[in-house]
Amino acid sequence: MKQPYPVERGAMLNAYPDSMGGTLGDITKLLSRPELQGAFTSFYILPSLFNTDLDRGFSVIDYSLNKMLADPEDLNELRQQGIRLKLDFILNHASVLSPQFQDLIRRGEDSPYKDFFIDWNKFWEGCGRMTAEGYIQPDPEKIKNMFFRKPGLPILMVRFPDGRDMPYWNTFYQEVRYPVLDPQELMQALDIQYATASAICALVNPALARGERPGTMDFRRLDAFKEPVTALLESRRRYLGQMDLNIKSPLVWEFYEDTLRRLRDYGAQIVRLDAFAYAPKEPGARNFMNTPGTWDLLEKVRGLADKYGLTLLPEIHASYGEKVYTQVAEKGYMTYDFFLPGLIIDALENADGGYLQAWAREEKRDGIRTVTMLGCHDGIPLLDLKGLVPDDRIQALIDTVVARGGFVKDLHGAKNIYYQVNATYYSALGEDDRKFLLARALHLFMPGKPQVWYLDLFAGKNDHEAVARAGAGGHKEINRTNLTAAQIEEALQKPVVQKQLELLKWRNRFEAFGFDAEMEFECPEPHRVYILWRNRGCTACLGADLRTAEFSITAQDESGNSCFAMKQ
Repeated sequence: MKQPYPVERGAMLNAYPDSMGGTLGDITKLLSRPELQGAFTSFYILPSLFNTDLDRGFSVIDYSLNKMLADPEDLNELRQQGIRLKLDFILNHASVLSPQFQDLIRRGEDSPYKDFFIDWNKFWEGCGRMTAEGYIQPDPEKIKNMFFRKPGLPILMVRFPDGRDMPYWNTFYQEVRYPVLDPQELMQALDIQYATASAICALVNPALARGERPGTMDFRRLDAFKEPVTALLESRRRYLGQMDLNIKSPLVWEFYEDTLRRLRDYGAQIVRLDAFAYAPKEPGARNFMNTPGTWDLLEKVRGLADKYGLTLLPEIHASYGEKVYTQVAEKGYMTYDFFLPGLIIDALENADGGYLQAWAREEKRDGIRTVTMLGCHDGIPLLDLKGLVPDDRIQALIDTVVARGGFVKDLHGAKNIYYQVNATYYSALGEDDRKFLLARALHLFMPGKPQVWYLDLFAGKNDHEAVARAGAGGHKEINRTNLTAAQIEEALQKPVVQKQLELLKWRNRFEAFGFDAEMEFECPEPHRVYILWRNRGCTACLGADLRTAEFSITAQDESGNSCFAMKQ
């Protein structure tokens, strides 16, 4: 195993910059209050911190600060409080509004960024047949191992200034928009009479609203105007979405280094690599976690990160049975513990800590360094548990959380292959204060660096109104409620919130915990759990009854004196 990155053990807050109060400045003020001071040593700020347009921040235009939500003084204040940052770097793609893509559509072949993104036809040259639509259909054997996140090929047809439509690789979201036609404007643009312009608008605008493309519309008796109207609309075509970056381009690597340098300057300690596994692509190979491409990419990025003292956290979801987490750990990277959220719910709902114990022991035995969590901005992972927990128990977990108001997201339409369940962790546990506090205690006694979702900290409930407002595909909003100052004040009075903060402050300062500390995890009976940590003469012990949610925490300092206790 390669030498892992050093990283401090303290707890990490996780939130959007507008999650608590409305701006990052509001959060910095909150963290300075006595109730929260010392509860967190680091802060994972989600990427709406940057100049972004879609996907709640994960479609980055550029990595300048979002002036509506944050300013440099907020980051300076966090540094003054001794809080280090975890920030996102999206390796695979950039927004269509990025300066690089905008230059491409403005200048076409003359753009220095024409190879910054992946020209689909260049990529597949010699590996398929050209279609009438102007893109190569790859040979079946070349794409049989590829994973596409949406129906059809991952292509966005990009209009160049000379009128050509050029296919570019687009793994994630895409949308093409056309402007609503105005009769007066159309009359002037085409030098036609007002009545004709009005008739064209009455035909075209409803068709655009239905999602029809200009070139496919039936202009009926106005067919003579189809070509000039189509040309006008296409010249004003606008895009939404994220375009895949071409990692073979030197300009992309200049962009990577510039971004990492900027994140360092913001105060980042850890950089989460979002969607990195999609970036390496070769004809005929997997386009997700391929070998050796994925590992070559990570090592090259690691070389850049080392220059700026950054720890990389590759973000990857895969089933336990695939053992991808072991490959990441063996190469010296930190990993996300996506197993833990489901394991703790399973343990509490079944009064059985066996699977939780097995995973904790494996982590310590194999030296796997993780960032742990209960909830996050996505959902409670389920796919990851396959091979670790029996399928019937995973299904029972799903049924339980859904019965408590959660939503299930399947894996891209594949039946009975589940990706995550969307719910707040508090609601997933039946909004039971005792279960939830025990879940947090178990979380803090597991190996790794604990990450705390802000809504979990305040015992947030499922937000079905937010889901309804978001419409189709808005299921994740169930766990993304932006808390007002009044809601925070109310939550701070709750014992389950106060006790979480007490636990966090104690764990941060207590020497018994750490990546290199000793841990014992015993289950003398399925429902009884004992976890003991030792380090530098200090000990911390958690004893819990998973059936009743009763637990006791005791701690002794290096002199053997009792220094902390909590029970319920």
